Amino acid sequence: MERDKTVKFASSHQHIHGNQHHHHHEHGGVNDYMQAVAEYRKTFASKQDVIDNTPDPAVKQLILHMEQIGCDTTFDRFDKQKPQCSFGLAGVCCKICNMGPCKVTPKSPQGVCGADADLIVARNILRSLAGGTAQHGVHAREVILALKYAAEGKLDLPIVGEDKVKSTATQFGIDINGKTIKELAAEIANILLADLSRTVPDEYKTIKAFAPAERQQVWKNLNILPISAYHEVFESYHRTGAATDGDWENIMQQFLRCGLAFVFTGVMGSAIATDSLFGIGKRATSKVNVGALKKNYVNIAVHGHLPVLVSEIVNQGHNEEFIKLAKEKGANGIQFYGICCSGLSAMYRYDGVIPLSNAVGAELVLGTGALDLWVADVQDVFPSIMDVAKCHKTTVVTTSDSARLPGAEHYAYNHDHSNIGETTNLAKKIVTRAIESFAERRGIPVFIPPYEVEAEIGFSIEYIKQRFGSLTPIVEALKSGEILGIVNLVGCNNPRVVYEKAIVDVTETLLKNNVLILTNGCASFPLLKLGFCNLSAYEKTGAELKKFLQPDLPPVWHMGECIDNARASGLFGAIAGVADYKIKDMPFALASPEWSNEKGIGAALGFRLFGINSYHCVEAPVQGSDKVMDFLKQGTKETLGATMTVEVDPVKLADIIIDNLKEKRKNLGWV
Repeated sequence: MERDKTVKFASSHQHIHGNQHHHHHEHGGVNDYMQAVAEYRKTFASKQDVIDNTPDPAVKQLILHMEQIGCDTTFDRFDKQKPQCSFGLAGVCCKICNMGPCKVTPKSPQGVCGADADLIVARNILRSLAGGTAQHGVHAREVILALKYAAEGKLDLPIVGEDKVKSTATQFGIDINGKTIKELAAEIANILLADLSRTVPDEYKTIKAFAPAERQQVWKNLNILPISAYHEVFESYHRTGAATDGDWENIMQQFLRCGLAFVFTGVMGSAIATDSLFGIGKRATSKVNVGALKKNYVNIAVHGHLPVLVSEIVNQGHNEEFIKLAKEKGANGIQFYGICCSGLSAMYRYDGVIPLSNAVGAELVLGTGALDLWVADVQDVFPSIMDVAKCHKTTVVTTSDSARLPGAEHYAYNHDHSNIGETTNLAKKIVTRAIESFAERRGIPVFIPPYEVEAEIGFSIEYIKQRFGSLTPIVEALKSGEILGIVNLVGCNNPRVVYEKAIVDVTETLLKNNVLILTNGCASFPLLKLGFCNLSAYEKTGAELKKFLQPDLPPVWHMGECIDNARASGLFGAIAGVADYKIKDMPFALASPEWSNEKGIGAALGFRLFGINSYHCVEAPVQGSDKVMDFLKQGTKETLGATMTVEVDPVKLADIIIDNLKEKRKNLGWV
């Protein structure tokens, strides 16, 4: 019975098995994917394309500046990699065992072990998702442990999000009467840790408490409810090992199971712990882009994902003791800047943390020569930053045992967190090192393109409900057509497309057609930098949407860092609940135009698991298998109610999103 469900689920097309399957690859299948990959590869951007077409003038100036001073960038290295490997792009290169590596060709349609293209592609994409689940899972583990240690007194940080703790405890079914915030926080942390690391099969409590009942039933029927995040990553690597699971459909069922662990521990678990420990943050106005860099300040960039040590570094940097020390060294003060999600997490929680760039643009920011200290924690920190930092004598500090950089100084938690109680001392050492670096770097040339803008930030579900009194006004605006639909636009960046242009093109097209946009993570940086999160963006907005937003709401609502996809999915679920429709039937979408890393696979899959279509300008490495590609793009339409669309032209992609939103509106009987 389970096997039948999996087969039906996996593809909307008839399956071909046995010798017929291999015959399919020998006569056209391999040549077809090779041709498709060759055509796709022609669309890849060059460095000159980026210089000519990137929407942020500061990026163009910084790329040219880096060229003049002899520093390579991501865009130089991408050009040097061309032509990219066709087998890798198609997902048909297998390196799992040491009998290979093997690749599928017309001459050799199977690997040494007998694995065909469908199996090889399925195993590779599952391993990528498992990697992304582990990466977000490590993020989750760090902040959940921090919440637990703060509750138990091992970590000297206040639990700021008291309301979040109470509401989360209630949703988990914890009796809150007579219990302190620390007691409740400890119980929440233990539940989240159990979902992270359970070995004995049991209920995944975060799914039970936070997922819509309709979705839980769908996932149960498909037999994809996970045991724990650790278990599903463990199982994913086990079953994709050499000579283990030979059924591509069974592997793709595990792909969905692993995706749920990604969502409910890596994203939801992280978000719950972060908001509980550090608070939800507030609606605020922030300066953004490199023009906001200040000369003659001790300039500290925080880069990565983990907020625990960063929060204390920012706290110490605002301390009068360190400000006085900075001034004694000749600085006007201390200023913090955000790179990637550490910056986005901090900007609406702490005053004056200025977001500058996503991960791909980090070396451009370093190339200004304006940074004295670069705090690199775990994930999305390219090793190339060390070359640029060396050119400008910028001190780089690593703060995670998981993410070391050759040549960087290391001030970090131990592998076993035995020094978690030293958080304040670590932060003091890092801020002191920044002030020393400022003094050591006197006379270093600084190049700051004069581009900055203000952005409205901090659009949590709590703020949105407070602003409107309830979610009913949003539902009414959707029904009336003032809001055509709502799109969550997220993801990383990818030099296959012109840097940040795909995100901007999709956004401009959607806004003109009255689509409200939510954003977080790396994709949000061009929207911050180019004024889309500012009231001035009304000029880019359709008349109906503008009427809904005026006088004080921008057309793009910035929700935070990448784990704040939990806020977007929570808002989607809450709006659908008020409208009394299933999420899959609502005019919602997920757009990740420039995604590039393993976590991006999980983010897009997560929304499809909720029944929300995903849209992209970058192909996943699955073109070598028609069956796996169909599984990802169309095969889940009937079972999950969602599809995946890839269109390399961002304007055309936006047009497809608009057509699909209109179709959903028509099915609901809305104007």
